[in-house]
Amino acid sequence: MLRYILLALGLIVLSLLIWRSGPANIYEAAIRLGPTALLAILIPSVIMYCVEAYGWHVVLGRAAQRVSFWRLLTIRTAGEVVNMTTPAYLAGEPLKAYLLKKYDVSLAEGAASVVIAKTTMTIAEVFYILIGIALTFWILGTGSSAGQTITAALLSVGLLVCSIVGFVLIQQRGLFASILSVVKRLGVRIRFLEAQEEQLHSIDQTIRNFYRHHQKAFYVSIGVYFVGWLAESVEVFGIIYMLGGSVSVWSAFAIGALAVFIKGGSSFIPGSVGAQDAGNLLLLQAFGYSDLTGITFALLRRFRELVWIAIGLLCLAVVGKHGIDQAQRTEGLS
Repeated sequence: MLRYILLALGLIVLSLLIWRSGPANIYEAAIRLGPTALLAILIPSVIMYCVEAYGWHVVLGRAAQRVSFWRLLTIRTAGEVVNMTTPAYLAGEPLKAYLLKKYDVSLAEGAASVVIAKTTMTIAEVFYILIGIALTFWILGTGSSAGQTITAALLSVGLLVCSIVGFVLIQQRGLFASILSVVKRLGVRIRFLEAQEEQLHSIDQTIRNFYRHHQKAFYVSIGVYFVGWLAESVEVFGIIYMLGGSVSVWSAFAIGALAVFIKGGSSFIPGSVGAQDAGNLLLLQAFGYSDLTGITFALLRRFRELVWIAIGLLCLAVVGKHGIDQAQRTEGLS
C-alpha cells in the first residue's frame, strides 16, 4: 500500500514540475531535437547496458562458457526492468539467477555471480559518485548554495562505503549463513529459508571461492562497471548539448554522478518517480541551467527509461519463451 502512495505522490510532484515550467515550452524544447537526436540520446545507455553485462560476465567464471554474452545481456535487461519498476532496486536480482538456470547454470553459480556483480557494480558506483562530488566542489565551490547539499551527499556516500566494506566482509564469512543465523537468534521461523538451507550454504561457498581464487576478476569487474557508469556522463553531456546548453566534460561528469546518487537515494519510490525528476531539476539549477532545461533534461531521461522498460519486457518474454521451449524438449525426450 505504501508503495502506491509514494508512487501517487511522485506523480503529483512530477505533474507540478511540468505545469510550473509549462507543458507547451517543454514540448517545444523536446520537439526541436527531432527523432535523430532522440535516438542519439539512447546510444550511451546502449553502451552502458553492454558494458555492465560484460562486468557480470567477468564474475560468472566457468559458467560463462555455458551462456553467450548476448544471452547474458538479454537476461540482465530482463532483470533490470523489474529493478526499474519496483522499490529498493533489488527485486530483479533473484530473477537474473533464476533465468540463468535455463542455460544450464546452477543456482549456486548464478546466485553467487549476481551477488558479486551487484557488489562490484556498487563499488564502481561509489567511486563514480565520489569523483563527481569532488568535481562539484571544484566547479561550484564550497561556499555555493549547493555546498551543504554536497556535504550531506558526501557523508551519505561515506556511510555507503562503510556498508559496502561490511557487505564484502560478510560475503567472505558467509552471507546467507549470517542471515540464517540472525533469523534463528531472533526466534523467527521462515520455512522457505529452512528448506533451502543447504542450497544457501552452497551459494555462500561459491562466493567465498570467488573471493579467494578470482581476485583479479573482482577488480576487472569493478573497472568494467566504472566504464559503464561513465556512460551516464556521456548521456548528460549529449542531452544538455542538444538542448542548446553550454556544458564541459567535467560538469557532465559531476551532474551524471550526482544524478546517479539522487536516483539511488530515492529508490524506495517505484521508479523514483517525482524525487528523481525534482532532484535532476535542482541539480541543473545549481549548475546554472534554466528551469526549462532542467525539467526537459529530466523528462528526456525518463524517455530513455521508458524505452528500456519496453526493451526489458521484450527480453523477459524472449527468455521466458526459451524456458518453455526447453521444458517441452525435455518432456519430449523423456
